[in-house]
Amino acid sequence: MMINYRRQDHIYFLCILCTGFMFLTSIFNIISIIRRSSSTNINQYVTQTSTNSLPQNLTANKFVPITDIHFENTYKTFLHSFIQTYLSATENRSIPLNYCPPVPPNLQGPIKVSDLPKDFSITTNSSYFTDVNIGGYYQPKTCLARHRIAIIVPYRDRIDILKQFLYHTHQVLQRQQLDYRIYVCEQAYDKIFNKGIVMNGCFKEILKLQPDTPCFVMHDVDLLLIDDRNMYTCPRFPRHLSVAIDKFHFYLPYTELVGGVLAMRREHYFLVNGYSTNYWGWGGEDDDMHARIVNKNLKVERPPASLARYTMLKHTHQKLNPARMKVLRTAHIRIDSDGVNNVKYQLLNTTFYHLYTHFLIDVGEEPK
Repeated sequence: MMINYRRQDHIYFLCILCTGFMFLTSIFNIISIIRRSSSTNINQYVTQTSTNSLPQNLTANKFVPITDIHFENTYKTFLHSFIQTYLSATENRSIPLNYCPPVPPNLQGPIKVSDLPKDFSITTNSSYFTDVNIGGYYQPKTCLARHRIAIIVPYRDRIDILKQFLYHTHQVLQRQQLDYRIYVCEQAYDKIFNKGIVMNGCFKEILKLQPDTPCFVMHDVDLLLIDDRNMYTCPRFPRHLSVAIDKFHFYLPYTELVGGVLAMRREHYFLVNGYSTNYWGWGGEDDDMHARIVNKNLKVERPPASLARYTMLKHTHQKLNPARMKVLRTAHIRIDSDGVNNVKYQLLNTTFYHLYTHFLIDVGEEPK
């Protein structure tokens, strides 16, 4: 069943317009009443004092002040102009839109990663994605998206991989008919990487820009979806989307894995207190996130491995954090005291590029 829907901004526009019209109409009516009352008194006075001096045929005629005629003509002109101009515009703006189909019609299923065009740029306006708005924001033009998401991409020193990610992912998300925005969250300076601080800081900054964002997809920059039927949405429970990666021969390495691509509702992110900020260096924070999800009586959903397929772009792997397992053993103790509720960071810069919103975040120094 198709559901008719009027966009909220059109409803607000119509309400404000009607309120303004009623306000102006009330002013016209009040002025009209005052003028008519005043003119009646004046008419009586003028009639009484000048009856004897006026010809008989003039005293018999009804007196109509010229100012009242001018006022009524002005009001009628205003009313006609309002109806012709504003109401017709509002009618055109309020054309009902239908929700996009539950299964987007342009999905291709298994897809290949296209070569990056030589003239493709991520720092200037791209001619390849003319429907994407500044900041990496997109919504379908012909229907109302059923899902609105924010893509969080932790990032540092991988410009070529980022270009490939943006070129590929924008195409996939548009075919999925999502209302989405891509946020690239870069850790500043040459310091030890802390994914937890970057993710939590980015999450908080997104809510400052878009407080009503309902769904967040945490996405490694080096993973590209190769089956667009794997929908980027937030169901009832957190969903681990990157089940089958070519690096692992399209098998899930272990059941506690939630790294790679993870979709989570806003309220669930707050419930688990986001990511731990105690993991300095690569590794550990994703397994810690799984412990948080389980501890809060949530479960991890996964789409079928036949759909949740990704390819990993080649890159230089960072050295793993040797202390990660020691920190992980205390994950259940730190959930409510270590995370998004007390993360410390400094936002150095926010840049709105055509294909993404860029946050530059200083995570500070590793505690000694």
